[in-house]
Amino acid sequence: MGCSECCLKCLSGIPYASLIATILLYAGVALFCGCGHEALSGTVTILQTYFDVVRSPVDALDVFTMIDIFKYVIYGVAAAFFVYGILLMVEGFFTTGAIRDLYGDFKITTCGRCVSAWFIMLTYIFMLAWLGVTAFSSLPVFMYFNIWNTCQNATLVESSNLCFDLRQFGIVSIGEEKRLCTASENFIKLCESNELDLTFHLFVCALAGAGAAVIAMVHYLMVLSANWAYVKDACRMQKYEDIKSKEEQELHDIHSTRSKERLNAYT
Repeated sequence: MGCSECCLKCLSGIPYASLIATILLYAGVALFCGCGHEALSGTVTILQTYFDVVRSPVDALDVFTMIDIFKYVIYGVAAAFFVYGILLMVEGFFTTGAIRDLYGDFKITTCGRCVSAWFIMLTYIFMLAWLGVTAFSSLPVFMYFNIWNTCQNATLVESSNLCFDLRQFGIVSIGEEKRLCTASENFIKLCESNELDLTFHLFVCALAGAGAAVIAMVHYLMVLSANWAYVKDACRMQKYEDIKSKEEQELHDIHSTRSKERLNAYT
């Protein structure tokens, strides 16, 4: 019985809402970072193999340099949100503990209130950032969908003259003519290759991961706002209890003083 009560007490202190949001955040960030990294690597292979795009020998800001930058950004995002998820879970545990223990000690609830407000502001900023990442992740999905659609139309319509030009997406400069048409051998190889389908689906999964991270941020905002409201009520409850006990003590002292005065008057 004692062991079961201890287990129930431990389970009651788990912030389940924060736990669900953390799992969703980790799943979304892992999906975005893992699939995005591999999709960028597949993009480099496709550009070099089928579009004959060559890496610039000098330190110029070409498409390959941008892809390398995006990879480093992905490493930073994975590390940063791993730490941020742990911080939010710790905040959830402390706030849940303060609320559970009659809303805890006044100093604890005051600290928890400030921490919750700070995390609300930070999470709102991260939610806006992930919305931007989601919108940006839709661009390669749109580009690869166009390539896939061009391949489908080329196989359905015989003797069609369809082309895909990299300049319309800003991948290469206007002066470079890097395009594939249905008559070229590289176009047929690209449409029949596994790299195209794999990279396209990886970008779709990365987009889904970014969307999951947005949902996790919204979930965190709801949890943090609720915790902040509970801790705020806890502070008010603690102040009320302190004022009430002080008034009761003053009334008790007044009654004691009057009783003594009456006793002295009789004597």
